[in-house]
This record gives sequence, structure tokens and C-alpha cells, in this order.
Amino acid sequence: MRYGDCAGAERRLLAALRGCGRRPEVAAAARLLSFGGEHAALWLAAGLVGAAADRERRGPWLRGTALIGAAHLASVGVKRVVRRPRPGPAQYAPLVRTAGRHSFPSSHATSAAAAAVAFTVLRPAGHRLAVTAAAAMCVSRLVAGVHYPTDVAAGALLGATTAALGRDWLRGPDRV
Repeated sequence: MRYGDCAGAERRLLAALRGCGRRPEVAAAARLLSFGGEHAALWLAAGLVGAAADRERRGPWLRGTALIGAAHLASVGVKRVVRRPRPGPAQYAPLVRTAGRHSFPSSHATSAAAAAVAFTVLRPAGHRLAVTAAAAMCVSRLVAGVHYPTDVAAGALLGATTAALGRDWLRGPDRV
């Protein structure tokens, strides 16, 4: 497959998912997820709630929250280097405002994937919930029309890799 074919496929996928946002309930969910995921707020708050609720493993929860923050900061750094513009508003009228003009990688996807990995390490029984919430966050960025699919895929890969690399540190000396 040539690059032009991939770019065309990416634009078609974005158009299809953005089209889902024409349904009011889908648009509302995408807006809510976008708002909650701004600056990794939802995931950082969830980590802090975990630390407050699970006193026996407060340290691992706080380290997990730090990993999510580190992944988010890494995505912001990559954005400043790559500087890929967001999808054109004339083609994909966005459902939400964005904090910046750059698209690659999706910081929402980065923090969501980092949270899914970190929270799964801390609470394996919550794996399905963590992964489902992270996937919903990732898809919401496409439905909102503010990222290309490769932005989301790269962000998810960056976040999951960051959290996976910090897995031993996350567990700490007591090995959760």
C-alpha cells in the first residue's frame, strides 16, 4: 500500500467516525470525554482517588498517577517537535475546542492508554473497565474531529509503552 493510499484511508476513517458525531448522544459523549481527558485530568483524578481509597497501596497508586502524568508530558513534547496540524475544520468541523493546534500524537490517547496499563497493573480485576474507558477516550477524539487515526494510534502506543516501561517502578518494592 502506498502512502497516498494510507492517507486516503485515514481521511475516510476520520470522516466516517466524525460522521457518527452527528447523532446528539454520540456528540455529547465525545464532548464529555474530551473535556474529562483534557490535560489527563480524568486519569490523574482516578489515580488520586485510587490512592485515597486503597491506603495499603497508596504508593503504587501515586506512582501510577505519576506515570500517567509523565506519559502526558511526553506526548506534549512530541507534539512540539512534530507540529502536525489538526484536521481541517472545513472538512471535519470539530465538536470541541482544543488546547493547542498540533495533533500528533493525541495526548488524550496517550494518557488514556497509560492509565489503562497502570490501572490494570494495580487492579487486574478492573482490566475490562480500564481498557474500555481508554478505548472510548481514543475514539472520542476521532468522533470530535480533532485528530487523525494515526495521531490516536501513536498516542496510545506512547502511553502504553511509557506505563509498561514503568511497570516495575509502579509496583514498587512491595510488588503489588
